[in-house]
Formats: sequence, C-alpha cells, structure tokens
Amino acid sequence: MIGDILVAPFRLVGLLLSGVFKGIYGHPWRTAFSIGGCVGGVLLVLLAMTFNFFPVVSIQRGFRGVGMLVQYNPRSVAREAGYQQIIAAYPPVQPAGVPAEIAYKNIQVLKGVDANEFLRLMATMANWLQPSVGCAFCHSAVNMAEDRVYTKTVARKMIEMTRYINTNWRAHVGAGGVVCNTCHRGAAVPGSIWFMTPPPGGRHNFAQTQSGENSPSTVAGLTALPNDPFTPFLLNAAPIRDQGTTALPDGNRMSTEQTNWTYSLMIHFAQSLGVSCNYCHNTRAFGEWDQSTPKRLVAWTAIEMVRDINRGYMVPLTDVFPVASRGPIGDVPKINCGTCHAGAYKPFYGASTLAAYPELEGSPDTPAHERVSVGGQRQAAIGQPSPHAAIDATPAAATSTAAGNTAVADTR
Repeated sequence: MIGDILVAPFRLVGLLLSGVFKGIYGHPWRTAFSIGGCVGGVLLVLLAMTFNFFPVVSIQRGFRGVGMLVQYNPRSVAREAGYQQIIAAYPPVQPAGVPAEIAYKNIQVLKGVDANEFLRLMATMANWLQPSVGCAFCHSAVNMAEDRVYTKTVARKMIEMTRYINTNWRAHVGAGGVVCNTCHRGAAVPGSIWFMTPPPGGRHNFAQTQSGENSPSTVAGLTALPNDPFTPFLLNAAPIRDQGTTALPDGNRMSTEQTNWTYSLMIHFAQSLGVSCNYCHNTRAFGEWDQSTPKRLVAWTAIEMVRDINRGYMVPLTDVFPVASRGPIGDVPKINCGTCHAGAYKPFYGASTLAAYPELEGSPDTPAHERVSVGGQRQAAIGQPSPHAAIDATPAAATSTAAGNTAVADTR
C-alpha cells in the first residue's frame, strides 16, 4: 500500500509524457522537431535570464547624441547595496592626554596618536578585518607588544599605505579618502586580489599562449583575452596603446597582442566599477581625450596609484607573507581596481569613515622605492621573479626591461 502511494506520482508523470509525445517516435521528422524544440526552449530561457529587464536607469555620461550612457539595473544595485554599506564608526573617546608610544610598548607607526584614540582605532581595525577573531588576528595573546604574528607586521605596512594614499593620492581618492575597510569589508583578505600567473600548462596548454590568451578567466570576462593584464600595467609600467595614429607599416607599432592585453584590462575596469566603456570613453573615438569624460583622467591617475602601491607596499612584504599565502609562483597578493571599488563606481558609493579616524590621514615617510608620479615620470621595472618574459614585464611593444631600460608610464 505504501509502495503504491510512493510510486503513484511517477506513474502520473509517465502518463502525461506519453500523452504529449504519443505517436511522434514513429515519425523521424516529428521526433527531430520535438527534440529541437525542447532544446531551443531551454536555451531561450537561459538566454532570457541574462537580460536586463525593465525598469533600467540610463545616465548620460557624455555629449548628447553620441550614445554615451551608463545603464543600471535597480534590482542588481539593490542586491549589491549591502556590500557597499560602511561599518558604523565607534563613538569618540575622551583623550588620555598621553601619546600611544608612551602608554604602550613597541609602537612604531601611530606615534603621536592619543593613547585612548589608539585603542579606539585598534578595536575598529579588528572589526574591519576579522571581527570573529578580534585582537588575536594580529597580536600574541601572551604579549601584545611582541611581533610574533606576521599579520602585525603586515598591518603596520597597511596603515602606512593607507596614510600614504590619503596624503599623496588625493587626486584619485578625493577628500573621502580610504580606510582599512575600503578594501577588507569585514574580511581578513580583500575580496579582489591578484597574483602573477604561472607559465602555460595543464588542460589549456594546447591553446594557451605565452601572454595568457585562450585561457578564459573571469578577469577578462571569460573571453580568450590575456588572463593577466595586471602584471604589465598595475605592477610594471607598460604603455597602454591599442589605436594607432598612422597607417601600417609607417610608424604604427601597435600590435594585436598589445591590443588584447589592453582590452583585458579595460574589461577588468568595467567589472570592478559596474560600468561600461563609455563611463570614461567616447566609443566612437577611444583615443581622443577631448571627447572623453572627466572620469578618464581619474582612471589614468588610478592606474599610476595602484602601480605605486603594489610596488611600494605589497611587493616589499614578500618575505613577510608565509608561503601558503603567496601565489603559485611565490609572489604576494596585490591590489587592483576591484579591491576598493567592489563593483561600485565609487567605493561605498562615495560614503567614507575617514573623517572619524583622522589618524589615518597623516603622512608617513616617503617609501623607499622609485614612485611613478602623476606626471608620468620614468619607473624601473619591478625586480620580481619571472615565470616567463611576457608575464614578467610588458606586452611586446613595451620597452625591454631585460636590457636594463625603463618603461615609461603612458596610459592614454
């Protein structure tokens, strides 16, 4: 009796299917059309799921009549809004009247900060990075002044980096600045980091090129474009060029490979900010600055800032990070546009908690590396172990670093 009850639904489905498809198997063309219709229907449903259904908000970004619009789906924005919420600042504290380096031992970075304000910042950092672990994420529970835990050394460097950005890169971050949570969002490791890619191998070896093409990755929007646009442009200073100004072969040295590398980086920009190409460019004339939006200059500054941070603050931590926290070829995690933006045109849609923590606005000493200025001065190629030449430095059209030359930062 119980068995009949359990089997009954399956028998009912079988009867329905036999009624629908009755007689078609005796006619090959009916069978083919039926199977084709089912497959086509499934594909149509899957395709429809990728569409942006109305309402869609369109915002004009450029000159009228040139189609420079950015479209937002309110439902998608609502889903992502939670990730763009800032963590409420702790209330102000009464000053202790003594600096942190007097009240506590082994203070190396936040010297001059009031002792009570120092504790408030430490509690906030624990909440920003690893609220479930707290102080033990960076400090030894036996002696908090010790430097036994490697994350404490990293945290010091990251505080220096944050203050450096807020002081030296206002051209990009603006008055709102950045804090630790701009990247971390309550997680020990930011959601968007990158490592240098190893040489071709594995299941894509038969098609993958030395520049990482034909190995689809989310970085390049699952296209066959190069899967590591970060090493040439956000670590080294390869020139970004994809549009020649003269006809081949007279003076036009732009290569297809260089174009592919550039477009891979541009896809990353669009995904990181949740925008399209015409957020910065007039797509009828990508190379024309006078037809671009002001955001193109902001993005140009961002490329130099990210490169500066990766070279000056992340790479020097290589020996500090344990091997398990490094990439497949032994390099440290580095930042890209998505590290801060996380899918929004501005981190936290422009909201900031920097004003509540003025100790993160101070300027540290200039880091001991050759920084690329906003004006585009020369920058030496990074002294980083190389899996192969194309990944180490630049696309083919860039200046050779193996010969001891330097690549000029030119991101127009």
